[in-house]
Amino acid sequence: MNRVLGFKLGAIALLILLLLVPLMMIDGLVSDRQYQREEVLRDIARSSSFSQNITGPILVVPFVKKNHKWKTVTATGERYMEEQTSQGRLYFLPERLAVKGDIGTEERARGIYKALLYRSNSQISGSFKLPDRMGLGDELGMYEFGKPILAVGISDVRGISNDLQLNINGNKLSFAPGSGENLLGEGVHAELPQLDSQGGQTLEFAFNLKLQGTEKLTLTPVGRDTQVELTSTWPHPSFTGDYLPHTREISAEGFKANWQTSFFATNMEEVLNQCIRRGDCETLSSRSFGVSFVDPVDQYLKTDRAIKYALLFIGLTFAIFFLFEVLKRMAVHPVQYALVGMSLAMFYLLLLSLSEHLSFALAYAVAASSCVLLIGFYVSFVLRSAARGGAFAGLLALLYGLLFALLGAEDYALLMGSVLVFGVLAGIMVLTRKLDWYSVGKTAQPTYQLDN
Repeated sequence: MNRVLGFKLGAIALLILLLLVPLMMIDGLVSDRQYQREEVLRDIARSSSFSQNITGPILVVPFVKKNHKWKTVTATGERYMEEQTSQGRLYFLPERLAVKGDIGTEERARGIYKALLYRSNSQISGSFKLPDRMGLGDELGMYEFGKPILAVGISDVRGISNDLQLNINGNKLSFAPGSGENLLGEGVHAELPQLDSQGGQTLEFAFNLKLQGTEKLTLTPVGRDTQVELTSTWPHPSFTGDYLPHTREISAEGFKANWQTSFFATNMEEVLNQCIRRGDCETLSSRSFGVSFVDPVDQYLKTDRAIKYALLFIGLTFAIFFLFEVLKRMAVHPVQYALVGMSLAMFYLLLLSLSEHLSFALAYAVAASSCVLLIGFYVSFVLRSAARGGAFAGLLALLYGLLFALLGAEDYALLMGSVLVFGVLAGIMVLTRKLDWYSVGKTAQPTYQLDN
């Protein structure tokens, strides 16, 4: 390899490395703008309500347990009975829990950033079946029960938008603020009439809950048999949590999803007992499922992904540029390579700024077209031919099209990228198969004027 060719290849490699500096700066700018957007979204959520998780309802029965023990006075041997009392609560999960929710969405904007809010209208119903003798067996006589409550945990009570009324066994009761139970955190509760201490009683309940939130809505399946049906006009749901929908339908008009779980799948009784005994209620609150309302077009994520392909993109462009140079026996100065490289880097800055105001596809088209036209115009003079400049611009436009396809085909990005690199390498090998590389650079004379 002659000295001129070695110097040229070394200069190109150095330029590619130097171009990483502005690309890293643009990537940092993407992260900064993304952070600013997240801050705005959190601020909007602070002003309205955050993600919502519904846990319950759970039937809570407070009690006082009286235990009598015989004791003996050591000095006299006299015996007497001492009464010891302790307080606690009994917890009962629903035998059946059904939730049917209809969810609408709306956008809230602050500056150039938008947040998606949802409003759910849910009908929650089910039943409790109390065990015989409250599950206490022969010790039932040692217990005195207080007024039971129906407790519902709601992660952000600011989102409640209706006057909650409980219908239980045909009687209407009002909910009060606070879940009334530390295990559930925030929420609401309703005081119930005194229960039959002999147990065996069935309580049928129903209430309507209108709830506002952001990002996602989840529910904890506390019922022995839990059935949830959610419908919405939002066409881009992401189903989250420990359990996926049993059935789901997604279309441009929205989605409909159904979940069905049982105690065999959730082990909810054991989870609740662990929460009571150890105070470890993280599993109780996290064993949930629901839906996230995601934005399918995240311009910052796509721009960041585009920058990850920048080194490959610039390398391929320089390879095409170098191919024109050696095949046409022309001399292209490293400064001209640098100017083309800076134009390629500017594409990502244009893409970032335009995508904040236009759709990502349109922003990509405008940024790519601007760079292709600029580079095509410049290269026409560098290569001393408008036809060559047009051909170079056409190849560059093809690369931008392939990059856009890579961004849209996440599952096949590696395959498409590998095929692209292989295709470019194969093209270079075919075009230069008869080239005498020892003669490259010896006869080329630099010129920078377009032929008349």
